[in-house]
Amino acid sequence: MAAKTRFGNPVPVSDVATGILDPVLRKRAGISVGLAQSWEEIVGPRLATASRPEKIQWPRRLNEEDPFEPATLVIACEGMAALHLQHQTGEIVSRVNAFLGFNAIGRVRIVQKPLSGQHKPPRPTPRQLSGAERARLAEVVAPLEDDGLRTSLERLGASILGQRK
Repeated sequence: MAAKTRFGNPVPVSDVATGILDPVLRKRAGISVGLAQSWEEIVGPRLATASRPEKIQWPRRLNEEDPFEPATLVIACEGMAALHLQHQTGEIVSRVNAFLGFNAIGRVRIVQKPLSGQHKPPRPTPRQLSGAERARLAEVVAPLEDDGLRTSLERLGASILGQRK
């Protein structure tokens, strides 16, 4: 249910949730909702599916006169994404700093762990083959004697042809 402003205009629930969650995330993890929501735009779709920003660790300052030191961005990732992230840390640091508007991040720490709650996009279903395509495929695999191999190659060929436009 969306909240209403005093003028009676509806407000999206995401705006209300962001207003509530942003201060909590800033205090607990040192990270903003905007950074988490824009993660795919920052690192790209390939890395965004296998990684997420965990927190920003700021170095402790003993007093106000201590010089500013950039923070460490902790990124959680799965499997081989760690290698890709490691090779792109310089670019990720510059993109996150550009997103935040100042040189807040100095280094990246990668933590490998399973990412729960992230779903991979469903694969597109291949189109149905026309009669001529099915006949041509059956003709190509007909000389094979092994029934299992023939049906497997027929399914493979149907999936390849079905992905083409």
